[in-house]
Amino acid sequence: MSGPTEGPPPRAPLYGPYLTIGIQLAATVVVFFFLGRWLDGKFGTDPWLMLAGLVLGVGGGLTAFLKSALTLGKEEDRDAKERKKGSGGESER
Repeated sequence: MSGPTEGPPPRAPLYGPYLTIGIQLAATVVVFFFLGRWLDGKFGTDPWLMLAGLVLGVGGGLTAFLKSALTLGKEEDRDAKERKKGSGGESER
């Protein structure tokens, strides 16, 4: 039996943050939608609180989505610059 092969590190942990921002957006919209629907049942205001919950969910979800996406983009740019800077001045023979 041979030992573990040397190779690049697994990339799956790098994709995690990008996958979770979509889930976060969907969950926010769904939670606020159903919260508004539940409140409509309590107060008899069909469909106004459901629509308000939907609007709040979409607005809040998109705000969080864009904030996370911009942060991840900045981190990726910074990492790419560091990789380029680290390998730019060295030449192998």
